[in-house]
Amino acid sequence: MARFPHGVLVVGGGIAGATLALALARRGVPVRLIERDAGWRPVSAGMFLYANGLAALDRIGVLGEVVAAGWASPDGRNPYLTPDGTLITEVSYPRIGGDHVPPILGILRAELHRVLARAMAAAGVPVLLGRAVEAVEDAAPGPVVARLSDGTRLDGDVLIGADGIRSALRGLLFPGVAPEFTGFGVWRSMHDRPASLDAKVMMMGVGKRLGIMPIGDGRLYVFATSREPGNPWYERDVWHHRMRATFAEFRGPAARFLDELSDPAQVVYTPVEEVRLPLPWHRGRVGLIGDAAHASTPFMGQGGAMAIEDAVVLAEMLAERGPGEAVLAGFGERRHARCALVQDTSRRVGEAGGLEDEAACAARDARLRESGQATVDGFYARMAEAI
Repeated sequence: MARFPHGVLVVGGGIAGATLALALARRGVPVRLIERDAGWRPVSAGMFLYANGLAALDRIGVLGEVVAAGWASPDGRNPYLTPDGTLITEVSYPRIGGDHVPPILGILRAELHRVLARAMAAAGVPVLLGRAVEAVEDAAPGPVVARLSDGTRLDGDVLIGADGIRSALRGLLFPGVAPEFTGFGVWRSMHDRPASLDAKVMMMGVGKRLGIMPIGDGRLYVFATSREPGNPWYERDVWHHRMRATFAEFRGPAARFLDELSDPAQVVYTPVEEVRLPLPWHRGRVGLIGDAAHASTPFMGQGGAMAIEDAVVLAEMLAERGPGEAVLAGFGERRHARCALVQDTSRRVGEAGGLEDEAACAARDARLRESGQATVDGFYARMAEAI
């Protein structure tokens, strides 16, 4: 493509980077993907994508394969329960982007990665594995230069960092900007799914909450959050004990899954962190997307969707307008408010789920009964707006 004599360089082969590389290739823009992990192995934990993220995947032609690889909710139903399994209320998530787009999908990260990687290979995207970007040079009118850990020099028309919450490229562009601990930890575990469990389930406790989400192929994952003051360190070999003990009061549908925890390999624990990078999200012709720019807490399940939307929007803007600093500036201005809305909403939901006073929790549950559906409808009306 004449406007891209050197092509686009994408750093990071996770959800954001793989989606961006594929979206660019499908628009005829030459692109190369650089990934530091020689094995290119995503964390094999579950995740969910709401309809806005799925609608963005539809724009690059992979929605059908992604849906086939996961578990699509037919009706968007989500019951909220007390720790003993008593129903608080039930809400439903809407469809966005057409009747063929599910309201919510549960999927293994590794399965989403597999779909994207296979589509990139079919589109002819070169992937450079086991290499990291160690330095960047941006001296117009020459190309942007990425110097890699193996001594390779790569030239590009723009360089995009999609290398996650601990982005090395962000460290080069914005020294001192780092993830901030939010006071919470998140626990995840994988299990066989009983046939009777056919919806996303949320259970609200005192200082804790626990969710259950089908992910396809007869499997589900449990995701649970707890207050973790001081950001304590837990050795991996006790994760299953810690998760079982921390959420012991959650019975009802959660009981069997917590009782199954007998091996640390079943559990992934991570501190909940955020990145709130103010605009600009770029320096010259080098920019950031996804968690590298705006990592969110997981309480709204929108982190993956925001990364996918970022990638699709930036690919469309680059393909339509060509490379340059102005496009990266326009991208940040277009995306900042939406991503900030998700971060703010997710943080509020997390704080509500982490209330440690029983009376406050009872009031929270009463609000869920009275206005839970209206709250969902209001938020997803915003998510249905054009990206």
